[in-house]
Amino acid sequence: MIRPATAMDAPALAALWNPWIIDTAATFNPTPKAPQEIARLIEARRTEGHAFLVAEPGGEVLGFATYAQFRGGAGYARTMEHTVILAEASRGRGIGRALMQALEAHARAAGAHQMIAGVSGENPEGRAFHDRLGYRLIATVPQAGYKFGRFMDLWLMQKFL
Repeated sequence: MIRPATAMDAPALAALWNPWIIDTAATFNPTPKAPQEIARLIEARRTEGHAFLVAEPGGEVLGFATYAQFRGGAGYARTMEHTVILAEASRGRGIGRALMQALEAHARAAGAHQMIAGVSGENPEGRAFHDRLGYRLIATVPQAGYKFGRFMDLWLMQKFL
């Protein structure tokens, strides 16, 4: 059900990710992702030793999770930040939890000390999801993001691995 993403997944991942980008404030990014861009991201994560995982129960990609270093520089080499995106139909079925458990296990095995979640202040469901996984709110960055003609807060959540 959970497996490493490949470049062949890029079109399905774009179809999954872009509605979140275009229609919601769950991400501050306003620019849709092209499949080629996602294929490059998958390869970059693999090259860096980080994971890009997909959930594919029954042969259909219903979610993904990926992580990379939180900030540049050697001093942050053990602090990671992740992205997790689920298809609307997969919410509430344990798929997000399974993706995050696999992602955290990969990061832990690779030597990561902690994982950071950057959650839009307009995404209370995302905050509740991370709370259930053991993430704790460590900071609110007021008006850090801008989308849909307004500023939005960013919640930073942390989990030690």
